[in-house]
Order: sequence, then structure tokens, then C-alpha cells
Amino acid sequence: MIDALISGRLYGIAEQRTGHGNSNYVTCKVKAMTDDGDGIICNVIAFNDVVREALLNLEDGASLSLSGALTPKVWTDKQGIARPALDLEAHSMLTLTPTESK
Repeated sequence: MIDALISGRLYGIAEQRTGHGNSNYVTCKVKAMTDDGDGIICNVIAFNDVVREALLNLEDGASLSLSGALTPKVWTDKQGIARPALDLEAHSMLTLTPTESK
């Protein structure tokens, strides 16, 4: 496990799910940009109530930063090319929310 801080944009929308014992969690994907201009998808899961609610309130493309336990992985695409992937169990989150005009 790596203690990590990632920043990127929400890729799609967050989804609430129910696990064993009726525990709630949220999953989503975050696209983080690399130094060479490519993006890498980070698969996120959140059990923390505050992080879950915050993720559910974001729209596709929202900028955010998440910290938590990161697990790097590798997957193989249809052409047989190995690609990097990241799994993050998010413990905390920071995002900018637009202010409402009155």
C-alpha cells in the first residue's frame, strides 16, 4: 500500500453501492494526467461518509484531489499491450465547488 495524493478530473459519475452487512460505499474513476500528457485512470472506492457524499455531489469532469491507500496495477488491452492502472481507497477529498450567485 502507498499513501498517495492524486489530482485529476472525475471520469463519469460516482455510483453508490451496498456491500456485505448493508454497508454503503461509492465507486468512481478519476483521470489523472501524466508528465507526457497522457491520462491514467484511477479506480476509486470510498467508505468514509463525508467522502462518499462529496463524490456523489460531483458532476462528470469535476476537478478533485483525493488521498488514501493506492495500489498500482497492470492490465493488458485487447492488443496485448500492458497498461498501468491505479486503485485508490479514498480517505479524504478536496474539490472546488462553484459558488451560487444570489
